[in-house]
Amino acid sequence: MTVNTQVFDHWIRHDFVEINTYLEKLYWQQEDKANVVNVADTQKQQLLIEGKALIQALLVEGNTDEGFDSAFDLLGNVGLYMAACRRHELTEPTREIVSPLKEASALAMHIGASIGVTPRFATAHLTTHNKAVDGSYKRFTSLADEKWFLDYNTKGILAYQRAADALLKIQSLGISHPITADLLLLAKNGLQDVIDSNKGLFNRLDTDRFFYCVRPYYKPYRVGEHVYRGANAGDFAGINVIDLQLGLCAANDPAYSQLLVDKFLYMMPEDQQTLRDCMRRTSIMDDFLNAISPNEDWYQTNLPLFLDVCRHHGNTAIQHHNQLITKYISQPSRNMKQSHLDKVTASGPPLHILIDSLDKLKDKRAAVNRSDIDTRYHDIEILKASLTTISESQGEEIDEYN
Repeated sequence: MTVNTQVFDHWIRHDFVEINTYLEKLYWQQEDKANVVNVADTQKQQLLIEGKALIQALLVEGNTDEGFDSAFDLLGNVGLYMAACRRHELTEPTREIVSPLKEASALAMHIGASIGVTPRFATAHLTTHNKAVDGSYKRFTSLADEKWFLDYNTKGILAYQRAADALLKIQSLGISHPITADLLLLAKNGLQDVIDSNKGLFNRLDTDRFFYCVRPYYKPYRVGEHVYRGANAGDFAGINVIDLQLGLCAANDPAYSQLLVDKFLYMMPEDQQTLRDCMRRTSIMDDFLNAISPNEDWYQTNLPLFLDVCRHHGNTAIQHHNQLITKYISQPSRNMKQSHLDKVTASGPPLHILIDSLDKLKDKRAAVNRSDIDTRYHDIEILKASLTTISESQGEEIDEYN
């Protein structure tokens, strides 16, 4: 890490956080908490000018070839600065053709192109690749609700990754292998950890604090001429690996493949490779459908476990939609002034379109019986019917699909 990089990193971890926190406290005191216009313009200019000077020094320095980790970390710092400028409307993509943050845009595009990721901050910068120094990791503010949001998101992502890794190992062993049962249990436990982490988040995160003080930092912003959508908590391969390996979603489904295409460059390069490889594989569900063997012991052992993993994955999707999306985005947006509504979502589309697409994705993951979209409801019914012996408890769990 060069001296200029260290100085910028120190600013991001300290002065940058203090300025943002100060501004958030002022916004929070207003009747219209979404308004940022004509509030503490001196502090906003301080943020803009100090960040610009530090980035200018880095831009002059050029590519120091410090390796991927250093470059990715620096890109995150530049991205946090640009996202904060967007949050405080020092830049606003609908009123601009080119980003006024010329130095930051140039550095972000240079780094992003060189390491194969989108030229803005991504989820990994604040979760799985957010290095702590003296016990503190990078954040926008020092608000407790932002810390809880990042802590529980990181726990959830790591749990999804554990489940995905277990399912990927089944491909090499096959569905009839005795160790496949162990891997399915690992996947189920990983998904249960996601559910538990989400519960912790929902119990601690204040709705208005998230909606007005955390969410705005995840808005789309312009880098150079192009607008890049906001970072999304789902921008990692694990959750899609689970979708595809279980067979609940398909890579040749136009709507789902579009989702994958849109998120590739928002993921770490190794995640991109894992997901591309997974898109070429057959699913575990199809393997079971092609090998229905009710009289085989391995089938009676492994299939109920597989269906249980599917149920858990569906439950994480239902939980996320019904609690996070509804509680923290849909409901508070109803009280927002009309003038702010077109800037609510991080992904760009109007809120009602976003909610509809997320609802369909939730029902795919939960294998809900719908006539307007393809789900694996009927295939799961076929697999359930193929079981000749099933315990009462397992039967109750699998019936939750209905």
